[in-house]
Formats: sequence, structure tokens, C-alpha cells
Amino acid sequence: MAVYTEVSDEDVRNFVAQYDLGAVLSCKGIAEGVENSNYLLVTEHGPYILTLYEKRVDPVELPFFLGLMGHLAAHGVTCPQPVPARDGDALRALCGRPAVIVTFLAGMWPRRVLPEHCAGLGEGLARLHLAGAGFALTRRNSLSVAGWRPLFDSCRDRADTVKPGLAAALAAELDHLEAHWPADLPSGVIHADLFPDNVFFRDGRLSGLIDFYFACNDLLAYDVAICLNAWCFEPDGSFNVTKARLLLAGYARLRPLSAAEMQALPLLCRGSAIRFLLTRLYDWLNTPAGALVKRKDPLEYLHKLRFHQQVKSPAEYGLSLPSP
Repeated sequence: MAVYTEVSDEDVRNFVAQYDLGAVLSCKGIAEGVENSNYLLVTEHGPYILTLYEKRVDPVELPFFLGLMGHLAAHGVTCPQPVPARDGDALRALCGRPAVIVTFLAGMWPRRVLPEHCAGLGEGLARLHLAGAGFALTRRNSLSVAGWRPLFDSCRDRADTVKPGLAAALAAELDHLEAHWPADLPSGVIHADLFPDNVFFRDGRLSGLIDFYFACNDLLAYDVAICLNAWCFEPDGSFNVTKARLLLAGYARLRPLSAAEMQALPLLCRGSAIRFLLTRLYDWLNTPAGALVKRKDPLEYLHKLRFHQQVKSPAEYGLSLPSP
């Protein structure tokens, strides 16, 4: 979440007047995240999240995101729900941007990830994958392997200003990933951005998932790899195999990984690392001056990529591999 588009008090009041939510009591920008403009909106009926979709989100894809949240909620996944206005439509326009109000999800994301958080996350991710199987709409993952080269090309000339030699390292890794990326693993709806700040807990138990605006159809095990990168590295950069083992075991309790998915996991982790390295690099180089947004260091994911490049077996992630 972030704020790129400033919304006046009058704009908010006029917008909320289209809903049966009572009067606006407060509306405060949320600085976390990098994609859309988000506000914590409080009305007489309670708290909500007001989201304005910025340029990276294609308005044509919004029915997929909003419909997916409704589908998942109907199948046991706790997540925000779009709030319809009086005319029945949830998607509207505000300050020249597509906009929506969604329900507020109670809970807190873990500022310090503990092993028990990883176990709960694994189960929650598997539950999402199983629930998404019946969703009728589809969306291609524009930030999967076919999209990484164009993203890199847009950053190539300035990459070495972030770290000398970065452009060459990224080009070599892309060559490897494009040549070896799997195409025949189980696929379905994935979240694709399930970082700790998108997962809420209450009393130590997972209470819900948020921010589905990267959700798409892709390899299910790729979503697992994204979570391993986001949850299982310590602040000093070390990989915590205990957290990884608990995450994978939690996932397997509901949806066991196939032998092929297990073998592909190191490569999928490398792909996840390059995806977030590239998008962070792009944002680092292109975030508008004055935007209320916390830029994220792309070099964090260069370190993670280098770790995965040295992995010799998926057992290094804490997996118990099937006998040959």
C-alpha cells in the first residue's frame, strides 16, 4: 500500500456519499507498499480501506481482482470484500483513478516473523490455492518469466548506479531462468505477493490475507517460492531453514507438493528473487519525487538470489524428499 494520488476531504465526502456507510469520520493515507494509493477510511459504520488504482494496474483486470476476493471469501479464505455503492457497483472513479472501498480486516501483520507465523502462512497459502481452483476468471502473470526481460531492459542502463556489475549479473541470471523455467507443473490462482505485510494474525493465528492486486494464474509452487523468499530470511540475510521447514510442512498438510514441484523449488526461488529484484530496481529508479511511499532495497533480493544459486538440493529448504 502507498499514496501517490492525494485526495481532498471534499472528494472523500462526495465519494462516500454514494454508499450507505454514513458520514466520513477520518481518512488517512497509508505509506506501506508501492503499487496503489490507499487510505484508512473511517465512517459512522466503521473502518474501511479506500484504494485508488495507479498506472501499473490495468483497469480491465480489476474485475478479476475484485471477483477473486469474493470467490475466496465464499470458499473459506478470510480476505477483504469490495463494498458496493447504492447502485450495486463496487468499482467507481475518484480523482481520475479507478477506486474501490473494501472491508477492513482485523489483525496485525508480523513485524518480526516467528516460526509459528511461517507454519500458519503455509496452511493459509495452501487453502488459497485450493479455494482458487473453482474461480472462473483467469489472468496471465505479466511478472513471470516472459515479463522479466522487458523489465530488465527498462532498467539496464542505470542498474550499475545501484551496484556496479548488477546489469551483467541480472542478464546472466535471466539467460539461465529463461532456458530452464518449468512449464508442466500444477498451476492455478496464486497470490503472487504474499509478503508479511499482506498476512494478518490475531493471537498467534492467521486471521486473513490482503492485497490481491498481483493475483494471477501461474505455477502454484512459484507462489510457495515467493513466500520462502519473503518469510524465511533473517534481517542479517541468513536463511532460516526452521522457518522454511514449518512453512512447507504447513502447506503440505493441505496440499502436498509433487516430486516435480519439490525438485523445481530451487529454480522457482531464483525466479522469485529475480522478479522482486527487478520490480524493486524499477521502482528505486522511477519512484516519483514526493510520493508517500517507502522504497524497498532491490539489493536485498540480490543477496537472496545468490543464496538460491548455491542450493544443490531442495532438501536445503527443509523438505523431506521422496525416495527415488
